[in-house]
Amino acid sequence: MSEVNVPASPQQLPVQSAQKTRNKRPLRIALFGFGTVGSSAARILVESKPRGLELVSIFNRGVERKRVDWVPSSVIWSEDAEAVLASDVDVVVELAGGLEPAGNWVRKALETGKSVVTANKKLIAYQGVELERLAASKGGHLKYGAAVAGGIPVIPALEQGLAGDRIERIEGILNGTCNFILSKMEEGAEYATVLAAAQAKGYAEADPTEDVGGFDARAKLAILMRLALRVEVDPEEIVPRPITEVSAVDFSYARDLGCTIRQVARAEQDHGSVAATVGPMLVDLHSPMAWSRGTENMVIFSGHYGGDVVFSGHGAGGHPTAVAVVSDLLALAHGSRRVEVPSAPARVSAEFEVPHYIRFLVVDRPGIVAAITAALAHEHINIRAIVQKPGYPAHALPFVVTVEPCKSSALQRALASIRTMDCLLEEPLDLQMLE
Repeated sequence: MSEVNVPASPQQLPVQSAQKTRNKRPLRIALFGFGTVGSSAARILVESKPRGLELVSIFNRGVERKRVDWVPSSVIWSEDAEAVLASDVDVVVELAGGLEPAGNWVRKALETGKSVVTANKKLIAYQGVELERLAASKGGHLKYGAAVAGGIPVIPALEQGLAGDRIERIEGILNGTCNFILSKMEEGAEYATVLAAAQAKGYAEADPTEDVGGFDARAKLAILMRLALRVEVDPEEIVPRPITEVSAVDFSYARDLGCTIRQVARAEQDHGSVAATVGPMLVDLHSPMAWSRGTENMVIFSGHYGGDVVFSGHGAGGHPTAVAVVSDLLALAHGSRRVEVPSAPARVSAEFEVPHYIRFLVVDRPGIVAAITAALAHEHINIRAIVQKPGYPAHALPFVVTVEPCKSSALQRALASIRTMDCLLEEPLDLQMLE
């Protein structure tokens, strides 16, 4: 059959021409927030001049104190969020953080058909599903590759590179502040000293609760669960454990057991049930998790078909996170389509079947170990080892019991019984062991 060329109608030509013009015009970008990440993102845009991107506006409260001479004079500095949102920018980059007013800015931008790039893990964890639906309905895009693990491309990998697998388990070091503190404590430093150093370096806030309490990692884990396990969970159902419960003696005992301690976020899906937790855990020294030091992040995805895939790198800091932000912008500039990841609402429990490390601090007397053993045996929990270091006084004696894999609920029942013992000087410290 011969090919017939049909000339474009007069009505088609202007549309095609306008489309080409839009495609050639750089994406006009407004930065909301000029802090550590915002200023780093601006510097990349100004110095590297990525093709297809143009920084046109910067919004920040008290913007005069933020002005820098390396930003081109063509960029508009503003304290009026509404005016920037109403302007002809194509993409709003939200880097202020928190649920509000950031959430309001993002919603308004999406409502007008603009695209949004954000590093706001809390907003995406709590409202990401709703915001993605809004973006799709208005013809815009919502990208948040910087919301988890900073400069490590974990989210793009889940959306594309691992989309063909069925991820069954997530284990990750998702908070650089906690990793910095715990890896320094592993070297012998005290918690308070390391926290002060982390605050001085800008790794930790004046109030470090979000980090050390596990709330930051919890939000990131909820995002990963939606993209990897395909479940939508309420982050509030994931109960975090603070790293403040860990002391120097725990690192000493961990070394004797061939382990170290890291803040780990973990989640798994098995036969329709979903479990998730965040907190300090014992990590085998041969595990990749033990190699992550300082502010580094690490995530391990375990796929049904592809096995374990490890992502590691700088998860905190302005430059690494800004790289992820600019990468999202470049994806938009190059016509990246929205990646639809199907997910369904799910309830989450804390029920894992894993080994545990339990550290006791007691006034020593006969019968303590027998009573603990009896309480564990009542719940059909087998003891793996009992470790007691010499050199501690009898009136404040720390010792450790490790147990074979058992259900979290069974161990909690045993510990409830053990807590009634009058020899205890403080609550037993129960840490999961990552094997």
